[in-house]
Amino acid sequence: MQADPFTGQATRLRGGFLPGPVDRAALQHDHERRLEALARLGAAAAQCGVGEDSDRDLVTLGEDEVALLEPTGGEWAELGAAIRAFRALLPLRVLGAFGFPDGEGIENPLEEPNDQLRRIGGGVEAWAFAATRDGSAYKFYLPREGKRIGSAFGFRRGDEAALAAEAGLGDYRALLEKLLLIHALGGMATEVVAITPEGILVAKQAVGEPLPQGDDMSGSLPAGLIEIPSRFLRANRDHPRLFFHGGQAWLVADLHARNFVRCSDGALRVIDLVAAPWPPPGAHSEIDAWIERVRHDPGATALPGARDEDL
Repeated sequence: MQADPFTGQATRLRGGFLPGPVDRAALQHDHERRLEALARLGAAAAQCGVGEDSDRDLVTLGEDEVALLEPTGGEWAELGAAIRAFRALLPLRVLGAFGFPDGEGIENPLEEPNDQLRRIGGGVEAWAFAATRDGSAYKFYLPREGKRIGSAFGFRRGDEAALAAEAGLGDYRALLEKLLLIHALGGMATEVVAITPEGILVAKQAVGEPLPQGDDMSGSLPAGLIEIPSRFLRANRDHPRLFFHGGQAWLVADLHARNFVRCSDGALRVIDLVAAPWPPPGAHSEIDAWIERVRHDPGATALPGARDEDL
């Protein structure tokens, strides 16, 4: 396996090369292990009263953060072990490791000249760069106000439908879940490379050709997505769909043309989205019943025995 040009870590991605099934399965496993390690870290930190302000404080903990308290055993020993397990899956790296100036007095290092990374796009959530050495895309997800990062859906009771979903500021867990879902949907292969002490999360993707802005994607969405009856949900992002992964129902949306690329094999693959776990059952019995039906039959209608277009 080759080494990433910036971190020296093993990498399965290089330029437009598309990893095969074995490597894709390994990447998926890494995403899942990382989320499990974050859950373990959060539980251990809560027992010790550490990182309660935000999950940014958790994901940037150094391996020696509780070294003086670990020998006391018990909860502090578990926290130390949880930090090390998480750091193995999301290492801390300074921006200088990626060719950016890393020092005081620089307002935004990502805006400074970098002969190793060329800016190719980005928006509010992340800035995207192409590496001059291996051609891969590197996305730098920037912390925003209140130590939040990325985007995620929040749910409320709707006016025109039973539920309304609105995208807002997310957190680190939601961002890691989003990267997992991109991969699980057969989207562009994605690695989580590092996080900086400032909380900038760095992800790496294979590259493809962008689509013309405004292309209609309704007939080209990834397999496995289930259309949600309009009586159940209205969302403020394009093409809201239901997706099952790991036994969990998810809302996935923001599936517009700019979030897809055409790959070297000619296929279209999603590179970004907005998501959230579907609300737990109990608030709306009709939706709960539909969720269970489509879990086993993706073509199930909103109500048994009735066509959705007739409702």
